Amino acid sequence: MSVADKLFKLKKQKAEQNEAAGKKFLAENATKEGVVSLPSGLQYLILEEGNGPKPGPTDAVTCHYHGTLIDGTVFDSSVKRGQPATFPLNRVISGWTEALQLMPTGSKWRLFLPHDLAYGNQQVSAQIGPNSTLIFDVELISIG
Repeated sequence: MSVADKLFKLKKQKAEQNEAAGKKFLAENATKEGVVSLPSGLQYLILEEGNGPKPGPTDAVTCHYHGTLIDGTVFDSSVKRGQPATFPLNRVISGWTEALQLMPTGSKWRLFLPHDLAYGNQQVSAQIGPNSTLIFDVELISIG
């Protein structure tokens, strides 16, 4: 077996493990009080409800966020950097695009994203493997 074949096999195994763990996590999470499950697979929990306008699919938004894996491993955090991120909603992972359009400005939500609403089967970093379910605490600060 070549090195490439071994790497492919390892990636496939990790993807299968991550997918199974994510499905189990989301199934259990869906039963928790306050967690809303949408047909797409997106789950969210409202931590603070804002009262501002909701962004559209191509609006630029400014957010603070804190991203973890289902085991609690932090992989990115604008909060820790002390600098919110600004981006157009149509240029981020689909789970963010969907969720942020539901959020009134000023809200803080916890998003639970199945792998197909996050990075799919891509290995995007040392922490985020293929088929990883991701959790984000997101504060929608402003639109535009």
